[in-house]
Amino acid sequence: MNLTALIVDDEPLARERLRTLLAIEPDLEILGECTNGREAVAAVKKQRPDLLFLDIQMPELDGFQTLAQIAAPLPAVIFVTAFDEHAVKAFEIHALDYLLKPFKPARLKSAVARARTQFASKKSSGDDASQRILALLEERAAKPEYLARIAVRDRDKVHFVKTTAIDWIEASGNYLVLHAGKENHVLRETLTSLESQLSPKDFFRINRSALVNVDRIHHVEPAFNDEHVVILADGTKLTLTRGLREMQERLRFA
Repeated sequence: MNLTALIVDDEPLARERLRTLLAIEPDLEILGECTNGREAVAAVKKQRPDLLFLDIQMPELDGFQTLAQIAAPLPAVIFVTAFDEHAVKAFEIHALDYLLKPFKPARLKSAVARARTQFASKKSSGDDASQRILALLEERAAKPEYLARIAVRDRDKVHFVKTTAIDWIEASGNYLVLHAGKENHVLRETLTSLESQLSPKDFFRINRSALVNVDRIHHVEPAFNDEHVVILADGTKLTLTRGLREMQERLRFA
């Protein structure tokens, strides 16, 4: 049975590796590649692939947000993720399969073989694929799960930074710097996207480019022109442009 697929990943090397490994698979046609979620939404609408090789951690729209914007019927999804295996378990039963980065070629081959088997069987229709993903999105909406760790790539390694270890997060374009004690980690992500994945009880956005772990806030002091400065436990000073009362209310319930 012939299958069509789209590759969605913001990292060029990741897309290239998938494309190269999938090129040797018989009866699998790669319709194209997308570098972000918005491109993926448009491509799925236009080309209606059978399969979606979908990265989860992408700037602007992550994998789950991308799926939420795709109209039914949805393609079957093979998640490609750097999340640890425990996080994957939360959605494993809904996806056709998942690949945990860095995956081995044999693991990819197994996922493609599973796709062929599922599509050849009566159980795996397009409606079944849609129902799997829609059930996942409904569960996430009903019970929002916030990140406990953030996957950060450093050359050929992937580090998992605990969110509780982060002091504050600094935005610079489409990149972020995670300040965690004496360590700084660079992440390709927008602040708005990451903020939506962090618990609002634990992190508060004090200005346009800074998200602060509320447990690290030591005190707030006045500055010029009726502005205020947030002082963290390590002495870091950050400008507060949000209302002081709003911050006080947030800290009361944190």
